[in-house]
Parts: sequence; structure tokens; C-alpha cells
Amino acid sequence: MVEVALLAIAVLVILLTLGVPLPFCFGAALMVMNLIGDVTMKGNMLWGFGQLSNPVLLAIPLFVLAGTIMSSSGIAESLLRLVSVFVGRIRGGLGVVATVSCAIIGAISGSGLTGVAAIGPLLIPEMEKRGYPRAYATALVANSSILGLLIPPSVTMIVFGWVTDTSILACFLSTFVPGLLVMLLFSAVNLHQARKFDLVLDEPMTLPEFGREVSKRTKLAFPALLMPVMILGGIYGGIMTPTEAAALAVVYAIPVGIWIYKGLNVTTITQAGKEAGTAVGSIMFMILFSLILSQMFVMENIPQELVKSIFSITEDKTTLLILINLLLFLVGMVVNDVTAIILIAPLLMPLMQALEISPIQFAAIMGVNTAMGGVTPPYASILYFASRIGNVKFVDVVRPAMTLLLFGYLPVVVLTTFWPDLSLFLPRLFGYKV
Repeated sequence: MVEVALLAIAVLVILLTLGVPLPFCFGAALMVMNLIGDVTMKGNMLWGFGQLSNPVLLAIPLFVLAGTIMSSSGIAESLLRLVSVFVGRIRGGLGVVATVSCAIIGAISGSGLTGVAAIGPLLIPEMEKRGYPRAYATALVANSSILGLLIPPSVTMIVFGWVTDTSILACFLSTFVPGLLVMLLFSAVNLHQARKFDLVLDEPMTLPEFGREVSKRTKLAFPALLMPVMILGGIYGGIMTPTEAAALAVVYAIPVGIWIYKGLNVTTITQAGKEAGTAVGSIMFMILFSLILSQMFVMENIPQELVKSIFSITEDKTTLLILINLLLFLVGMVVNDVTAIILIAPLLMPLMQALEISPIQFAAIMGVNTAMGGVTPPYASILYFASRIGNVKFVDVVRPAMTLLLFGYLPVVVLTTFWPDLSLFLPRLFGYKV
């Protein structure tokens, strides 16, 4: 029945490439499996709805809501001002601010789109004023925002841990070091690219002036800085589950946004709730349909057949890992990260076990590959969103975005795949036997 599964996947990919709405794409693939395959839709629909009641999934809407509140509250702006005081006088420093700020926002919200929404409207116009090409500034913010999918807590790692029955904390830890490495490489690539631009830098300050400015901005940003400390400290310290940490992020962000940064009121909170509701509805529909399609594949023994087919080509571990990365890259080009993980992780898990790859390293491999899909056409949801926020043509953003991916992201994909310690160092430090 591999042929039926391949036909269903082909239908899904073709419809996604044509821009058909996601529910119809998955509906068509499910119909192929239902009409030609040996499984029925009714039982799988009931099973899928039952899976959505898992408490682990409650962390997703809560993190999304926390991210939308941050975008409206002034929390993101205060963090941005604090980071900029350290690098505003360095050529290319404002680009480093963009990268680091998106990493911090991602560490709070667990979403890639939040970085674009929170940082883009503030930083893209400012970077243009300072001499950066607007298309480059937009591409840098978009690419840096995928750090939200790697720097924990990450929505994609919550889904991976849930789908594969792997510790979610271990999954968080597996992408942390690769995420930091991507942040450093993006910053380095930006500093190199900044040599080409005629930039306007901040006026130099004396040491006492610098100290006063740092003290002032740190005091203003302190409530915002407490968010990642509480969330990440609570999760890593074993005090809170990811779901509880997500709830704390929402509960903390609202009063801070209202009374300290004064960016929240009834109107902005309502708007943030609507945005979060729309995003979560879309995500949950994708999870439901992806789950049902994935379960149909499992019932047809597709994972086992896939392992046999791949091993019939070659048994060389290096070659197989290269093929797996190419597969994940191609899948990430046409579907979002959550969908890719739900569809592909159960299929590839038996193969990774046969190759003696730890599930935790597999989480990192999937994480870095599927995050890259957010800025890789034709899907490129984060890149499309950033082009709208930055008010630039999509075709103008693609070239600088691909430059950042080639020199700042692709090396981390290779290292994560072939150097296990990069993703397993922190899990081992926290006591996981891998």
C-alpha cells in the first residue's frame, strides 16, 4: 500500500503548491486513503478528536496568546531598546539587535511569527533609516524569527514530543544549542553584509553616559526580562510543565502590559485574543487532519515499508542521513513545521531507530529542518508575513533570505545531523540517558 500513501502525499503536495487552503488539501489526501486504501474515515476521525483532548496541546494556544499580547503590550519594544544600547554604535549592530531580540521573543512565545509581528514594525523602519536596504532588513527579521522555533519553549518541540512519546523537556534542550549557534552565525553574516551598506551609527558615549543609559534601560526592561527567566527556569528546573509555563506567560504578560508598559487596554487585549484565536484554530485544524492522515499511514504499515524501501537503496548511515535531510527540507518547503512533524516523525522514527539515532537527536534534526521551511519558498509562511510587515515585494526579500540560510543556517543543519553532541549535550547534562 506504499503506492496509495505516495499518491495521497502527491495529491497533498500538489494542492499545497497550488495554494489550495489547508483543510481542502488534507481532505483530498484523506479521501485518497479512504477510497483506495483499506482504512475507514469514521474511526480515524473519532480517534483524531480524542487525541486533541491531550492536556499537552493546551500549551500551544497559551504560548500563541502570550506572543500576541507581547506584540501589543510594549514588552518587545523594551527588550529591543535594552539590546540596542550595547551594539548601536557598532557597524551592523542594529542587525545583531534584530537577531538577538527575535531569539528572546521566541524564547518567550515559542512561535516564529511572533518575532516578525513584535520586532518587524519597530525595527524594519529603523534599520532603513540607519542605511540598511529595506528588503535586507525584512529578510534578517524573518530569518531571525525562526529562532522562535528552536529556542525553547518551542511549539514544534511540544508537538514532536507528544507525537513520538519523547520527553518534551529533552526535546526543548535538544534544539537550544543549535538555536544559539544559528543566532551567532546570523549575527556574523549580518556583520559581514553590513560592510556593503552606508550606515548611520549611534553617537559615541562616554563610559559614565553608557553606564547611566544601561541602568535606565535595564530598569525599564526588567519586568520583560523576568518572563523568559520565569518560563525557562520553571520548565528546566522541573517546577512547571510547559503547559503551566505557558499559562504563567499569559497571566504575567497581561498586568505587565497594562500597568507597567501601558500598551494594553480593552481594545488591544481583544484584538490580541482574536489574532491568537485565529492562529490557534488554524493550527488545531492542521494538527487534526495531519494526525488522521498519519494514523492512516501507520494502519497501512507505511513506516515499515518505508524503512525497507530506503534500506533497499543503501545501508550507509551517512548517505541515509543526507537523504533524510533532503526529504525534510523538501517537506518543509510545502507544509508548515507542525504539519511536517506530525506527518513525517512517526514515519521516520523506525528508520532512525534502525540507524541507532537517539529520538532526542532526531527531535533536533527535525526541528532545524522544519524551521528552515518557514523561510523557504514556496511555503515560506514567515517570509511572506515579513514581506507584508516590511511592505516590500516578496521577490526582493528572497535573495538576502537565502544568503542568510546558506551561510548562517545550513551549517547548523549539517552539524546537528552529524555531530550528536551538539543536540545531546544539554539533555545529558540534565540527566537524560542518550
